Amino acid sequence: MSTTTEIETLRNYIGGTWVEAAADSTLEDRDPATGELAAYVPLSGRQDVDQAVRKAREAQPGWRAVPPPDRARAVLDLRDALLSRRDELAAMVTADMGKTLADAAGEVGRGIESVESAAAVPHLLKGDNLEGVARGLDVEMFRQPVGVVAAITPFNFPAMIPLWFLPYAIACGNSFILKPSERDPRPSELIVDVVDGIDSIPDGVVSLVHGGREAVEAILENEGIDAISFVGQATTARLIATRSAESGKRVQALGGAKNSLVVMPDAELEKALPAIMGSAFGAAGQRCLAGSVLVAVGDRARQDEVRDALAAAASNLVTGPGAGPDTDVCPMVAPEARERAEAAIAQSEAEGATVTLDGRLGGGDPGTFLGPTIVETADPEAEIAREEIFGPVLAFVREPDLEAALEFVNGSRYGNSGAIFTSSGRAARDYRYGVEAGMIGVNIGVPAPVAWFPFSGWKDSIDGDLHANGTDAVDFYTRKKVVTSRW
Repeated sequence: MSTTTEIETLRNYIGGTWVEAAADSTLEDRDPATGELAAYVPLSGRQDVDQAVRKAREAQPGWRAVPPPDRARAVLDLRDALLSRRDELAAMVTADMGKTLADAAGEVGRGIESVESAAAVPHLLKGDNLEGVARGLDVEMFRQPVGVVAAITPFNFPAMIPLWFLPYAIACGNSFILKPSERDPRPSELIVDVVDGIDSIPDGVVSLVHGGREAVEAILENEGIDAISFVGQATTARLIATRSAESGKRVQALGGAKNSLVVMPDAELEKALPAIMGSAFGAAGQRCLAGSVLVAVGDRARQDEVRDALAAAASNLVTGPGAGPDTDVCPMVAPEARERAEAAIAQSEAEGATVTLDGRLGGGDPGTFLGPTIVETADPEAEIAREEIFGPVLAFVREPDLEAALEFVNGSRYGNSGAIFTSSGRAARDYRYGVEAGMIGVNIGVPAPVAWFPFSGWKDSIDGDLHANGTDAVDFYTRKKVVTSRW
């Protein structure tokens, strides 16, 4: 008997059918915790994207004609099907991306929350009217679907972020094409497999195309795609936004982050520390809402107390496989991600920064393990304090008061999120009023909005005017039509 297991090559989902990609080239999809090969990912190209767009365009007029309440019921069918497979989906997130089972379960729950929010579409699609704006004249505003929309999603939330886009897009009457990250595409494939089993969502309304750069280029250039949703690095977000604008596509491109956690002198450290640990080191820091800079405010003694408490708490965190029952810090998504983070630590050390807690482990057998690391820098403009590392690396910065802390925070080119830890209502209000970021936590380390509110990054954390989730999603996936009538 053979003891070998054949490794699967993933397939695209187009027109309601799982199909082999036309491209011959593939990438390896490996388990971050073990390095074991899990699947081959086809590098789909223009032919595959064109096929998906044709089927999507064929399906969209009929789907648009489905009454909004019936589309909402289809979204609720999706919600029920996802709930029935949520444990399977969470386990797939852990196996493919690496995060702990608890984090994966939370991610899947947040994704399902977006599906629930999108089911309110009959209310959200309602227009406006003004009767008798002039003698015999009435004006009405209607919302109508954009057409065919595509989403290009990142590796760090392989279940949640596709579910930021898919349910809103189809609830609004669009057809939808998903291009997931080639690093961990299997959770997206499982979501689309769920869609495939839902009779109320017709063939062609949802498609999945695996691939890398060539697939993205084909999406950007295809004239049959009307809008693009993207989440990823800031430089890529700017490129996506620019190319989309050049081809007349609507775009929301969510980019990077460098989020600061401000700890005031009156903060209750014993309550703040767990939130800070989860923010800085949860999912190995691979979150766009991760707290990656700790700004200690106050006199030197208090700042030392904060630094030492952080180091003590972080040193007790367990680094290991995401499926491990005691793991706090999961592996990074790939060896090259860990290598980039370690290079940033080494560079800051060479520039005079102090590594207060060193989590460099050599990567372990799969090359993906990096423990919690705290780096104190006296230079607030150092790369470690200003640029996205996307790993379990927390920069430590000192500032004398809240005004100086806000000046430091607002000096970042990013504006995704931030948090303040304080017992003072006045400090919290001054921070909330003055900070230049779109998602704010007060004594909360990861201020992720519930799905009924937009994921509202500022500055270089977004290119475009409309965010994911909430009413922004409905505004993005519809166009407004104003009708003036005289009878």
